[in-house]
Amino acid sequence: SLAPETKDALAHLAEPVHIQVFVTPSCPYCPKAVRMAHMMAMESDKVTADMVMANEFPQLSNKYNVMAVPKVVINEDTSFEGAIPEDDYVSFVAQATTK
Repeated sequence: SLAPETKDALAHLAEPVHIQVFVTPSCPYCPKAVRMAHMMAMESDKVTADMVMANEFPQLSNKYNVMAVPKVVINEDTSFEGAIPEDDYVSFVAQATTK
């Protein structure tokens, strides 16, 4: 379940957010990053989330310069790598709506 602070931040998003999480089958940290994106999408109508198998979609992996996974791309221009804490994750989501 998401923290109350995360739910509050998602409730105040000014515009839609699209989260893409690039993964590989052998990545031990990818499920956590995907789960967080999907929980945010279930919490807010303004958030959509996709899991992308990096090796099966090379054109997308190249477009977003995926060199390591999990790589999270938000609204096509904000990104980070790795499984990060929830508060940092939601900060990136909020930051993507202010660009």
